[in-house]
Amino acid sequence: MQYKKSKRMFEDAGTVDPKMSYHVELENVVNTKNQVIKTMVDMGRYFSIFAPRQSGKTTFFKGFSSKLEKNPAYVSMLLSFQTYKNLDRQRFYQLIQKDIYNQLIKRLDAVNCSKLNTVKECLDSHNLTDHISLSELFEELNRIIEFKKIVIFIDEFDGIPINELENFLTTLRELYQKYKEHTDKALYSVGLVGIRNITKLIVGGVSPFNIADQVKLPPFTLKNVHDLYAQYTEETNQSFTGEAVNKVFEETAGQPWLVNRIGTILTINIKPETISPITEEDVEKGIRHLLKERNSHFDNLLEKAKLYKETFVKITFNGVDYNPDDENQSWLEQYGLINEKNDKAVVANTIYKRRFLKAFFQESGAIADTSYNAYFTSDGFLNMEAILSDFEEYIIQIGVNAFYKNQKPYEKTGQFLLTAWLYQFVEGGKGELRYEMPSGLGRMDILLIYHGHKYIIETKINRSSLDKTVEKATDQLCSKYLLTEQANEGYVVVFDIKTMVGELCAPQKRIVQGKKILSFIIGIGRK
Repeated sequence: MQYKKSKRMFEDAGTVDPKMSYHVELENVVNTKNQVIKTMVDMGRYFSIFAPRQSGKTTFFKGFSSKLEKNPAYVSMLLSFQTYKNLDRQRFYQLIQKDIYNQLIKRLDAVNCSKLNTVKECLDSHNLTDHISLSELFEELNRIIEFKKIVIFIDEFDGIPINELENFLTTLRELYQKYKEHTDKALYSVGLVGIRNITKLIVGGVSPFNIADQVKLPPFTLKNVHDLYAQYTEETNQSFTGEAVNKVFEETAGQPWLVNRIGTILTINIKPETISPITEEDVEKGIRHLLKERNSHFDNLLEKAKLYKETFVKITFNGVDYNPDDENQSWLEQYGLINEKNDKAVVANTIYKRRFLKAFFQESGAIADTSYNAYFTSDGFLNMEAILSDFEEYIIQIGVNAFYKNQKPYEKTGQFLLTAWLYQFVEGGKGELRYEMPSGLGRMDILLIYHGHKYIIETKINRSSLDKTVEKATDQLCSKYLLTEQANEGYVVVFDIKTMVGELCAPQKRIVQGKKILSFIIGIGRK
């Protein structure tokens, strides 16, 4: 058996054309009633389908529309609002008219519609100028071709001009309500496609599209990943081991762009033009390659993640409770950065977690040479006194402006920078790090686990009495967190606004309630 050059490719730069790229159909695309898209369309339902960018929305609906056109009773149209956001009303409706009229005539001609000429005459005399004329168009078309079912899918609906959002959605809602009991509907079925859940939009105090079913586009299943890679194997004679496919699925959680991009890397960069199977080890190499490359997918998501950095970092380390009404979580979910799992908010996949967490921490400048021998004890554990001492030096180097928000000291900055500093000691599976982690008696600020040893750190910002702040932190540490975690030593880090940055304070070692406590006072005061 010899290697054969592939005829197609793994698509990672736009809509998938099955003739040119490997392609699988998404499974289990259903609404909250467990109805598939075809059922919803047949029933004349209006629905919204939302999914992050580069997750297969456009590909899915192009494929679905092609299937729908096998039935001559359907007139299926695909619109896109991607570039419409800044248009005025007149130009917006001009472009909609051009799209709808062209597709309508082409479809009616293809199915030899007997009313084609009548429809042409109607279109020639009817210009779209606003939402009212849009509604009138479909009512007139329904009168002329009542035996045809007009179905419209609008991709990138988020791009609609904001000033026309309420009018447009209200028009669709009224058409749906007016013809709900009819079999000859003016506009039979509508699907609005975007990254936002359109049914939740509130305009003028009400939801103008609350009549719609909700559909969330799922990621690839394990079977999807297997079938996609099997198409490459069939063309080239190069196989993927079962362990390799499982590894890709585990690391990507089935995110379509990631699955395709890794497919490209594995077959072009890691093990090209050979029948030697792609193994789990090859996948690990491919992921390391992916994590280092620059691409628009990561660039776009990183910009979104930065908007909600604190929430993202907290979710990364903790798996905080999922709350659909939390605004930060909602946006991170819509961008595809997190999702819900077992009632927890979790990062969508391991690759996003590794890539964006590292980006945040590198951006903070919290970088240490973790090979430095002083960071480790003779028995292989962490020397926290050395680690925290160098963290204090790092704070002196970067200055303290980041600690102040609207001229007021901000405790979260210190927690984040310290977490970034400590993360380097657990990166790559060398340990675990938890940030604001719930425990039996409260919420620990930072829990680091290295070689099975627990390092518990309580952070505070001091605004008044330093002694009282240290005592409060120590008491919390001893009576709550060290107790529940059955640990014998803990660490207090106080960011003190009354100590000028650069003034080094010697760490304090104490025995409290039989526990070893090491306290650091880090000056963040400024003139």
